[in-house]
Amino acid sequence: MLILFSFMFLIVAHLFEKAVNQATGFNLEIRQDLSMSMYHKDGDLILGGILQIHMQNNHLGSTNFKELPASTDCFLYVIRYYRHRLAFHFTVEEINNNAELLPNITLGYRIYDSCAWELRAIHGTLSLLSGTQVPVPNYSCEDRGVLAAFIGDLTSDTTYSISQLSRIFRYPQISYGAMDPIFSDRILFPSFFRMVPNERSQYDAIIQLLRHFGWTWVGILTSADYQGQSAGEELKWTIIQSGGCVEFLAMIPLIGNYQTTPEVVHLIRSSTCSVIILYSSMVYLLQQFMIKEWRKHEIPPKVWILSATLPIITDFNLGNAFQILNGSIAFSIPKGEIPGFKDFLYSVNPTMFPNDVLLKLIWQINFRCRLPGTKILRFWPDFDRLPNCTGSETLRSLDSFLYDVYNFRFSYNIYTAVYALAHALHQMYTAEPLQGPITDRESLRQRFQPWQLNNFLRNIHFKPSIGNEIFFDEKGDTPTRYDILNCIYLPNGALIQTLVGSFHPSAPSDQQLFINESAIRWQPLFKQTPRSVCSKSCRPGYRKAPKEGSQKCCYDCVSCAEGEFSNATDMEKCLKCPDDQWPTKKQDGCIPRTIEFLSYEDPLGAALASLAIVLCAITAGTLGIFLKYRETAVVKANNRDLSFILLLSLMLSFLCSLLFIGRPEKLTCLLRQTAFGIIFSVSVSAVLAKTITVVIAFKATKPGSRLREWVGSRVLSFLVLLCSLGEVLICTVWLLISPPFPDYDIQTDLGRMILICNEGSLFAFYSVIGYMGLLAILSFIVAFLARRLPNSFNEAQLITFSMLVFCSVWVSFIPVYLSTKDKYMVTVEIFAMLLSSIGLLSCIFIPKCYIILLRPEMNTREHLIGKQSTSI
Repeated sequence: MLILFSFMFLIVAHLFEKAVNQATGFNLEIRQDLSMSMYHKDGDLILGGILQIHMQNNHLGSTNFKELPASTDCFLYVIRYYRHRLAFHFTVEEINNNAELLPNITLGYRIYDSCAWELRAIHGTLSLLSGTQVPVPNYSCEDRGVLAAFIGDLTSDTTYSISQLSRIFRYPQISYGAMDPIFSDRILFPSFFRMVPNERSQYDAIIQLLRHFGWTWVGILTSADYQGQSAGEELKWTIIQSGGCVEFLAMIPLIGNYQTTPEVVHLIRSSTCSVIILYSSMVYLLQQFMIKEWRKHEIPPKVWILSATLPIITDFNLGNAFQILNGSIAFSIPKGEIPGFKDFLYSVNPTMFPNDVLLKLIWQINFRCRLPGTKILRFWPDFDRLPNCTGSETLRSLDSFLYDVYNFRFSYNIYTAVYALAHALHQMYTAEPLQGPITDRESLRQRFQPWQLNNFLRNIHFKPSIGNEIFFDEKGDTPTRYDILNCIYLPNGALIQTLVGSFHPSAPSDQQLFINESAIRWQPLFKQTPRSVCSKSCRPGYRKAPKEGSQKCCYDCVSCAEGEFSNATDMEKCLKCPDDQWPTKKQDGCIPRTIEFLSYEDPLGAALASLAIVLCAITAGTLGIFLKYRETAVVKANNRDLSFILLLSLMLSFLCSLLFIGRPEKLTCLLRQTAFGIIFSVSVSAVLAKTITVVIAFKATKPGSRLREWVGSRVLSFLVLLCSLGEVLICTVWLLISPPFPDYDIQTDLGRMILICNEGSLFAFYSVIGYMGLLAILSFIVAFLARRLPNSFNEAQLITFSMLVFCSVWVSFIPVYLSTKDKYMVTVEIFAMLLSSIGLLSCIFIPKCYIILLRPEMNTREHLIGKQSTSI
């Protein structure tokens, strides 16, 4: 009963599955028409290889997902890629002959050709997992060895397809060319390793190359596949973040889709950038440059930067392509040395690999002979007419650009990838504790677990016989460098690649890029190192001004503002000169400013100094006259002590003006205004005291007047001292709170530096002037009120006139001083000091000197008393 029930359940399940398949269209079917030739070598442990040997397949169109894709064949074999298969074989043989590595274990391999097509890569992976050329999913039919790991592929797209299957069973996978950053994600790809750097490090290399040559305006061409589009967008963003600009980002269509090709050609022809980055992993990108759409239009000379992911295949005549790309700069993975591989490549022949159909084809095409037992090739009409191969043919006779045995780049990666797996397997099978000896393949199969190999692979460190140490970082990448090549297309059709630099991602940022500019041969139409900028460089004296609506690399050149300079090209901001300097006429540097101040060498300064000294001498002469005739009536009549004080203060006032002439120093700045204010206060106070003397003298003559007590030199001297102390107090507070100090003025005349004394506090400065004005106004008022007193001994009228002159001078001084600039401000103040002092000297003392010297008969007490009596 149980058996019957189980049988019925299986029938229902089958019917249900069939119904689901018919309803959804989901039905797993293994394509039988994708079977392909396999390169194999038996061994105890099998290394599965998915290598790109043919350049592409003949089905590049897109499917409509409604019917099976058409059957496709691999075509356009690449000898350089076939060399990768030979490197795989050579390395396995070398390891098997090494008694110290994997003793008693023989390595074998199974290699399938991906043809740069994901479908074939998946088919090859399934074949390796099942052990049969026609895959049997989820079954392993391999009886000729144990599958240990995968090596492949060259491009990221096919590598991704392989990893989707291999990671299910945690098989290690080592790629020898996939640079897509996604493979560094250890969560998505925990068993993935690669012998090339992360693609993002190539972005940094391109950025530093652009910076080295000052190329800020570039274009980007990518292939019309997912990887090309995503890499192009990320590269564009990286360039913009680094300060550059991208004029365009365009995609070259797939072969067979020529509708958009003229648009791309027109875009390049109309572009203004001189540098275009060609970023792709698709070989067909170079073939596009060979079609007539590119050749019939004259492409202007450009510098082409080729990414390391773009394989440059010299098997085909790429002359037309590199006529356009001549002089290009190409990034490449570094080449390595493989001891003995060169001789092995020369020794390869069809008898060495009798089942290798592709090797026979390469042999017959390149040597134009027919191997025995070869079927007639349909694509070769004259094949049956070819002579038989003699057996003396050798690959040494092939041109080096076709069969290169000197530059091993991806071949070296395969060499190191196989060795990395061998070292990991060796450590795995020699690790303690041992689970007994390996007696046969069955025991090997039972002991081998692919996930265990991952742990050993992460920790390997080994050094090939020639080369650097090989290891994987925490993301499964191999630290390495980029070679920078200069691709030169010679007139004879040969393409040579010259090493002109390198980029080390792991080095310090300032030591990562090395470029030998002298070794670079640019496109012949470039007479010097090309420039690629959106706008011409702004020469010194100008700055960059962004254009509205344009990228930041497109700008106008605007001259620096007055007082600013730029001493380098393409400066975004102009700089200000130090205060003691001024921009040159071209505003490309700074020169010392012309320093100005009222000096003794200046004619105006010399004239004012001479005038002050002369006036001081005249005042001293007047003082001498008064001292000589101090007992005469005129001198004694108006308090000779006050006259002496006034004359001394006037002498000092004239000399005080000398403090304003010469280079401003700290001491002179402190003394200028304070000395001037105090000395002038003494002078005005003396005048005020003399005026009060006149009033008291005549009021005291009245009977019973108590003013007699106030007549005397002590009281008047105290009055002078008291009035002067007010100015002393103001100056003291000024010096304590905000004293004057040496300063300079660079605003008045932009080309000169005017040395001045900064007053520190304008309020204090005008307080000093105001206090003197207050004293002068009091003197003027008192003298004006005393003008009607008797004329004998009466100085009131003279004092009134002198104070009128004094006040007029200083009232005029303020607006003139405020409207005057630079050194003439000092001149105005000196002139006001001299003029006001001259007013006092001439109005008060000149009339008396006239009487003393020229009219001595009037210098008697009788004359003065008589004149007074007459007046009364």
